[in-house]
Amino acid sequence: MRGKRTFAYRASVEGTVGPGPEYPRPNLRREEWSSLDGEWEFGAGANPVFDRRIVVPFCPESALSGIGERVGDVVWYRRRFDAPGADRLHLHFGAVDYQAIVWVNDVEVARHEGGHSPFTADITAAVRARDNVVVVRAEDPLADKTIPRGKQHWTETPEGIFYTATTGIWQSVWLEPLPAHHVRGVRLTPDLDAGAVDVVIDADGPADVVVDLDEEDVGRWSGNGGGRIRLDEVEAWSPESPRLYGVEVRLGADLVRTCFGLRKVEVRDGRCWLNGEPLTQRLILDQGYFPEGLLTAPSIEDLRRDIELAKALGFNGARKHQKAEDPRWLYLADVLGFLVWAEMPSFHQFSDEAMRRLAAEWTEIVRRDRDHPSVVTWVVANESFGLDGVDAGVRSGFTSGLRRITRELDESRPVVSNDGWEHSLSDLCTLHDYSPPADLARRYRSVETALDGTGSAHPPYDPGFGYRGEPIIVSEFGGLRLAGSGGWGWLEVPDDAAFVGAYGQLIAAFMQRGPVEGFCYTQLTDVEQEQNGLLTAQREPKVDPARLRPMTQTPKRR
Repeated sequence: MRGKRTFAYRASVEGTVGPGPEYPRPNLRREEWSSLDGEWEFGAGANPVFDRRIVVPFCPESALSGIGERVGDVVWYRRRFDAPGADRLHLHFGAVDYQAIVWVNDVEVARHEGGHSPFTADITAAVRARDNVVVVRAEDPLADKTIPRGKQHWTETPEGIFYTATTGIWQSVWLEPLPAHHVRGVRLTPDLDAGAVDVVIDADGPADVVVDLDEEDVGRWSGNGGGRIRLDEVEAWSPESPRLYGVEVRLGADLVRTCFGLRKVEVRDGRCWLNGEPLTQRLILDQGYFPEGLLTAPSIEDLRRDIELAKALGFNGARKHQKAEDPRWLYLADVLGFLVWAEMPSFHQFSDEAMRRLAAEWTEIVRRDRDHPSVVTWVVANESFGLDGVDAGVRSGFTSGLRRITRELDESRPVVSNDGWEHSLSDLCTLHDYSPPADLARRYRSVETALDGTGSAHPPYDPGFGYRGEPIIVSEFGGLRLAGSGGWGWLEVPDDAAFVGAYGQLIAAFMQRGPVEGFCYTQLTDVEQEQNGLLTAQREPKVDPARLRPMTQTPKRR
């Protein structure tokens, strides 16, 4: 049992600029694997002409790809590789935007739709020992606004609150050799009250499961399908004490490692609770964009740094806005103790096909990320993106349906139906309000004034729905911008002193006596034309974090 947590940690936090050695899928990891990140042949257009080179996993629009421009809606990748000896060989893709077809040695091995979700091809029958050729065709029709694309703009020039688009491969690609009988998946559902974890193993036969805490064996189970492991030692996961239990699952020659946090998220009595204690969520809006890599961080250390900088500013979590983040970032949030609101990237033009696409991809994302203890809230839609102007009954039917799908996949977390306004059935009442501090202080003294609709141009609930006593969280506000910094923000201030003063007043408006149970400040970093981050795009603090931290952590008055 010794060394397991060390392996898990190092597999996810050590890295250098460029494609790194970290295992790309923290929740189901093996020691034997081969990265295919690095230089690939590259081309664009209807026919595959591989006349350029690209560095995977960076998209062609990014500087780190070696190309640095958009080259069209259809792109092609090619790379040669030798196959490791194994009974089965799987080829994994972290994310390819948006539709992908994969061939190995001219044999089609996979098709996938969804720009933020992973997929895997069993390439056993297509490979030979040496000199294999993998080809990937990716298509991302830029003008198609029915594709769930989040904050990526649908033209070549970013504008407003939208950013440079991403085409093709933007997360890691890797090979994984497997024995004939192996583990396909592990589902871990902690039960803090019972001091136990429910385990579901997707495998070819009975598996042995061992749970440890600090390298000491604290629970075991053997079997096929699912069972419950009662833990000899019970330690809850929280931002203040992010204790992780290591898990080993063995089936014959196959050994996989994962982990879980023992914690309980609740919504009741108008408040949020973590492990039976009231939780004030002090979140930062995080777009997850990087100047040189766009949606892809230059290295694992960049992902880690963003969390550490947010914590230095006093935040205990982030709303990852309109992006399904790299699973390594979620694992770092688990390790470092950082709450996460996980959000589905929206489409921007309504249609039956848009709804189908989004629901299918969201299902894949929830299944991928639901075992991370850091994830405490699911957000299925934002500000009626793609739903503005749609019949209110159709809109609320869609968002209520997404909430239902999410709860069927995971009952352990609250679900936000439409972050900001026009909620249907929602477990949290989330509001967006970019008003000045004095207006916020007046508005958020009571439930009645908080929900009177004056904080935005949209009502908080769709017709037929209303406030049911759920916690009120102002999940976007602020957006301070220093005068003369270029770009734009929501509220302009003349200098550092005014910035600090206004920031403190904004936080104080929600921490006064009143119904607000948490907040999410806009935003962590500048992004392209937006200049309203607490950090520059290069992650340099605009104001000393030590000056902002005590304000971020202003106690809630009861």
